[in-house]
Parts: sequence; C-alpha cells; structure tokens
Amino acid sequence: MNNLTTQTEIKNTVVELIRADITEQNVDAIVNAANAHLAGGGGVDGAIHRRGGTSIMQETREKYPNGCPTGSAVATKAGNLPAKYVFHAVGPRWNNGTNGEPEKLHSAYKTCLELAVKHQCKSIAFPSISTGVYGYPIDQAAKIAIQTVIDFLNNKETETKFTLQLVRFCLFSENDLNVYADILQSQTKQS
Repeated sequence: MNNLTTQTEIKNTVVELIRADITEQNVDAIVNAANAHLAGGGGVDGAIHRRGGTSIMQETREKYPNGCPTGSAVATKAGNLPAKYVFHAVGPRWNNGTNGEPEKLHSAYKTCLELAVKHQCKSIAFPSISTGVYGYPIDQAAKIAIQTVIDFLNNKETETKFTLQLVRFCLFSENDLNVYADILQSQTKQS
C-alpha cells in the first residue's frame, strides 16, 4: 500500500500524494489527526499511539494537560516512529459547514506547517484531517488542505526561514488519493 500517484513542485518544495501508512513514513514530522483532549483514539490517532509507544501520550499529558483547541496543533517527539516529531492537529467535526469548519481546518493545516518551520523540518506527512470519524466531506477537505499548502509555500514572508523540501499527503483509500490528485492538479494549474 505505497502508491505514489501525483507529485508536483512548488517553490523548490515537492508536494506528493501517496496511499500509505503514515506511521511508516521516514519524514521529520508526521501529523496526527488528534482530538481536542489529545487523549488518543481510533483511526490515524490510534495507529500513531500504538506504533509510537507510550512516550508520545506521556509527553502530551505533561506538556499539554489542557489539550489543544480545534483548528490548532501541538508538537511532541515521535517515540518509536521513524519520524522525529508528531504534530497533533485538531480538525473540526463536520456540521454542514455552519460552525466555521473551513477556517478551523485551514488553521489546523497551517499551524502544522508553521510548526514544521519552527522545528526546522525538511519533510512532513499529513493524513486527511477530519475526513474520518469527524465526517468532513473528502472533496471539501482536500481543497482546503491542498490550497493551504500551496498558499504557505508561495508565501514570501516564510521564504527566508523556510526549510521544507517535502510535503506528503498519506491517504487511506484509493478514492481519497484520486480526490486529492484531481484537486492538486487543478489547483496547481490555477496558481
């Protein structure tokens, strides 16, 4: 389950889409689709905590006892994972788009990219935040995720301290991969 389908370059940073297990990614940081309590859970969150070991949960409890607000993210070390860091991003639950979901999802992705710069990461891997049990429609979530990455990479203000060479989206299903690929192709033509 490691199919590279789409790859493009934006301002010397490769953006790629693969169908893969995010816990197996040899990157500087992986993003965890976390809940606001940082309490572990199912899906990506559960897989990261199982594979990464107890030190990740221990660090989140010590550093972030009050959790993390929706639309933000916090960093921990990656425990037994091949990555150096885990950025725990809290995406919104889908409520028909009536509770500021697009802004919160954009903010969660952007905060992770800012954490990557802050921690001098050269590579980061994202899951599709909020599209599992939180119910965010994949096509709408993918547009926000990809546009946030494109805007961040094209932002002149971050260029001087920029270290990212690779932004990878690790997607769960072939359908998710196809949706992201179509959107990446159409949005990179526009920018």
